[in-house]
Amino acid sequence: MLSIVVPALNEADRIGPLLRHLHAVAPGADVVVSDGGSEDGTVAEASAGGAQVISGGPGRGLQMNAGAAAAVGDQLLFLHADTALPVGVAGLVERALEDSDVALGAFTLRFDQRSAGLALIEKGVRVRSRAARLPFGDQALFLRRAVFDALGGYRDQFMEDADLVRRARSHGRLAVLPDEVVTSARAWRERGLVRTTARNWYWTARFVVGG
Repeated sequence: MLSIVVPALNEADRIGPLLRHLHAVAPGADVVVSDGGSEDGTVAEASAGGAQVISGGPGRGLQMNAGAAAAVGDQLLFLHADTALPVGVAGLVERALEDSDVALGAFTLRFDQRSAGLALIEKGVRVRSRAARLPFGDQALFLRRAVFDALGGYRDQFMEDADLVRRARSHGRLAVLPDEVVTSARAWRERGLVRTTARNWYWTARFVVGG
């Protein structure tokens, strides 16, 4: 069974549509919303949407660990609230994890808006994911519960998603599926494409070299 864990903090506008989307693309999946102390009605919206809701303190790594602990599936997928999954995601995850050599998987990233700049960023993400073997959390990371438990879950630190990916390599190979997740480009546009890309690559480089 697939469990989808969504860390949330003040996502009242997004969580309802996201849960309707998940019911459509992953019927029967166990969905857990791990709230980090929202003050805008996120918990009420998530409950109304049929998700299991747990509440705790903020911190994405801590929230995802708490969500995983409450989940019932033997396959875990961690999803950002502004990201949509491909149709039939449960089957895609199951087929990827049937290969015992695969420790962790992710999807190919696509933005919900189109522009030359965003297309270039998408290509950069694909290079980082495949050549550098470093997909990030906005690509909907998934893995077996047994591997997640063996890793001790997420650490409460900056770039907790990249840290989980790097540690997972000791348990097997990474699989980046060609199937796409679609994530919001709003934050990129609001902060500026060049500035946001430069900032992300700077912190990625510091993470890789251990700085």
